[in-house]
Amino acid sequence: MPEMVFEYILKKNGIDPKTDLTIDQSINFGLTAAAFTSSDADYTVEFEPFATSLELEGNGHVVASLGTDSGYVPYTAYSAKKSYLKAHPEVVQKFTNAIQKGIDYVNSHSAEEIAKTIQPQFKETPLENITKIIERYKEQDTWKEDTIFEKDSFDLLQNILEEAGELPARVPYEDLVTTEFSKKAKEIK
Repeated sequence: MPEMVFEYILKKNGIDPKTDLTIDQSINFGLTAAAFTSSDADYTVEFEPFATSLELEGNGHVVASLGTDSGYVPYTAYSAKKSYLKAHPEVVQKFTNAIQKGIDYVNSHSAEEIAKTIQPQFKETPLENITKIIERYKEQDTWKEDTIFEKDSFDLLQNILEEAGELPARVPYEDLVTTEFSKKAKEIK
């Protein structure tokens, strides 16, 4: 998905990823930052905490955000069979409520507070780095206000998949997405 989003953004900006540059896909995903620092590349696409680590070590600069430049791509989505939704609506609602509670937390607390809360999950990353990453995410408006999977985001996802040659046929939004649980979760405060 990161590659497809990257290529979509390049095309959107008049750059043909097949003819205007070389994208090396042979590097193991976890080793791209190391390849970048060894001068094997002019640019790299990195997830956190690697992007911030490169910057703090003086080995690179974050020049753009795929998330900002692409729009709201539904990068994380949860799937369930219709039969499960029908048989266990209370479980799905509680799960959605919990995700909404997390979203509410990150949107109402400082980067420092969030970093201290999640730091035990990222023991190998210094608290200052986690704080910087969260500050960047907040500046980029990374977190939506709710879990509602909007039609515009669904269409954007299909556009990206289609341009990458990974989507043989478009699917109607109404056939794949339900927002009832998200709407209820948003109402609960």
